[in-house]
Amino acid sequence: MDLSHITPEALKRLNKSELDSLCAALRGEIISAVSENGGHLASNLGAVELTVALLRAFDLPRDQIIFDVGHQCYAYKLLTGREAAFHTLRTYQGISGFPNRNESEADLFTTGHASNAISLATGLIRARRLNREPGSTVAVLGDGALTGGMCYEGLSDAGSNNLPLIVILN
Repeated sequence: MDLSHITPEALKRLNKSELDSLCAALRGEIISAVSENGGHLASNLGAVELTVALLRAFDLPRDQIIFDVGHQCYAYKLLTGREAAFHTLRTYQGISGFPNRNESEADLFTTGHASNAISLATGLIRARRLNREPGSTVAVLGDGALTGGMCYEGLSDAGSNNLPLIVILN
């Protein structure tokens, strides 16, 4: 499947068979880039269907998706306008192996292993409330996100203030 025409809007119209082909193509691109340039393979292969589901369920840029452990965002990069440059992943002057707001408006923050996605999301939710803007905010946590205390502070804040935060633990 040619990924160059697959946008978050376009993938909402794909049927089950096309979605299966899309996920296989995403895996192929990830394997190719990582085998050439290095990077995080298993975490990204494991996040392919999750990423497709997120982009089908939510509407960028109205809805906001924040990846905490950024090494699970390769499929997200491929589906948010960086497929042509994906072969430059983790190379000099190539695209980053982590979310990078200089690459795409889909990346709200430049992150890596910070354990701060929930705290960032609570701030975004509060800003939306103040500005009376619609939309959902999703924090996608990976294997390392729960190792930092800031993650638990964010959960406590969101829960005690009844913030409409969606947290996905991958």
